[in-house]
Amino acid sequence: MIERTSGVFRLRNRRLPGMVRWFGLVGLAFLIFAIVLIIIGKNPIRAYINIFSSTLGSAYGLSEIVVKMIPLILTAIAVALPSRIWLINVGGEGQLHIGALFATGGALHFSYLPAWILMPLIFVLGFLGGGLWAMISGILRARGWASETISTLLMNYVAILLVNFFVFGPWKDPESANYPQTAEFVGAAILPALGGTRVHFGLVFAIVSLIIYYLLLSYTRWGLEMRAIGNNSEAAQRNGIPIARYIILLMFIGGGIAGLAGMSEVSAIQGRLRPGISPGYGFTGFLISWMSGGNPLGMVASAFLLAIIISGGDILQMAHGLPGSAVHILMSLILFVVLGRSGGRRSAK
Repeated sequence: MIERTSGVFRLRNRRLPGMVRWFGLVGLAFLIFAIVLIIIGKNPIRAYINIFSSTLGSAYGLSEIVVKMIPLILTAIAVALPSRIWLINVGGEGQLHIGALFATGGALHFSYLPAWILMPLIFVLGFLGGGLWAMISGILRARGWASETISTLLMNYVAILLVNFFVFGPWKDPESANYPQTAEFVGAAILPALGGTRVHFGLVFAIVSLIIYYLLLSYTRWGLEMRAIGNNSEAAQRNGIPIARYIILLMFIGGGIAGLAGMSEVSAIQGRLRPGISPGYGFTGFLISWMSGGNPLGMVASAFLLAIIISGGDILQMAHGLPGSAVHILMSLILFVVLGRSGGRRSAK
């Protein structure tokens, strides 16, 4: 009993410094950003008060945070899952776009189907689009032809250009007054909203994906084999674990989850496909995955924080005259601090 109690005590002690370190790193990034604001003549205290009061101070602000958390959590899982075997998926943004593209194709070309068929079809197409896009990088990595880090990063821009090709070309709505966008989705292709807000059914996708991610890693043979690959890939291969198969499969599943983020955006938020459907959700999801270390609760907390920052970006522009890039500066500072701290711990070891 004493050993068991002490074991729980040690576990809690390990978790507590981790949370303290997480808040400390984020606080350091906010402090550096405050110094930047002071240098350019802005009041950082007032800026932070405006950001948090506009987002956390009303029901509408809170609902908008949740709306932005949905794609952030999904793209974070898309990064965290392959990272269990040390794959670095930087392609969440492109996978989101291709998932949106595939879902849009289903919504436009099968609009005559009833909702109980059309909506699952769009869901599958969104997952399939993002998954197949990521699987290309998985195959290249499994065969030793290219690093998944480079290929997923470069394919982001190809995916965005593909979306632009379709909305400027064959799928452009002729009634859109020359604006590049597709025709509006039929009602059967629209994800339902929850509680009369803009929060939509994609929240269920995010929660279920988080639960499956946790259960898969913690309680299945696949999770055990993934940890074995992550700890020592050579030993895992000698013990008969198919590493190449895991590389391709995890990239496919991770990309598919990012594709669901794109499907949710076009089906629930936009109601059609147009350029700029994502303000960098895929890249922010990468940041969230690194901040949380792949921990499900950490991903939720990090997504909540960054959703506040993204939602409060408009306040910085309107109330303080800052450019829209100010939000990206703050998120970049958080990334640099987190990565710098992680790199320091690895060097110390």
